[in-house]
Amino acid sequence: MSEIARDVGVVIVAAGSSTRTAGAELKQFRWVAGKPMLLHSVQRFMERADVAMVICVLPKSHAGDPPPWLFQCDVDRLLVSVGGRERGDSVYHGLEDLPAEVRIVLVHDAARPMVDAETIERVVAKAREGVGAVPALAATDTIKEADESGAIVRTPDRAHLFHAQTPQGFPRAMIEEAYVRSRADRVRATDDAALCERIGARVVIVEGSATGMKVTTDEDFARIDALPMERR
Repeated sequence: MSEIARDVGVVIVAAGSSTRTAGAELKQFRWVAGKPMLLHSVQRFMERADVAMVICVLPKSHAGDPPPWLFQCDVDRLLVSVGGRERGDSVYHGLEDLPAEVRIVLVHDAARPMVDAETIERVVAKAREGVGAVPALAATDTIKEADESGAIVRTPDRAHLFHAQTPQGFPRAMIEEAYVRSRADRVRATDDAALCERIGARVVIVEGSATGMKVTTDEDFARIDALPMERR
């Protein structure tokens, strides 16, 4: 049986300052569901035989001396990179550190510790087809667009609206071109897919997961801790 090629690189963005949670400890280092939040994601991606490298982009203050629990992972497939001033800068630093053999790139937010293996597989499979892939859940609430005064200006059809998650996956050449051009044009975006969309690349939705929720507040930590063990 042929050996599985290790051609997937993962950039985990964990360089945030945690301004919306209590306490001095960085959110991405806090324990949730039995282990530090960042460790959940690193170990999940390292379960895949096709992952060549997982790059953890940490704040400059921690990149030189990462928490020791991070090295519970396969250290041969682990690299720490230094975060930038904004999220896009951090992703760019991670992309620069990817090894040459990487052909598929996944970008994941450490603030989504409960990503499941099935979602990752859907993203990788679609990216291998040569397009960008974003896991997402269909919007179930009515969405309102408002102006600066709070007045509603539009109610878009929710049938075409989705809540985007991570990891977002791309052919390497696509995401690298998107970042080079966005930096040259000084354009920023709230997610990586938007930068690919901007250069005309095809990006599609794949099925996300309810466990892929983003941890933003202390209440979110409590919600994840309350999940049944089989969903963690």
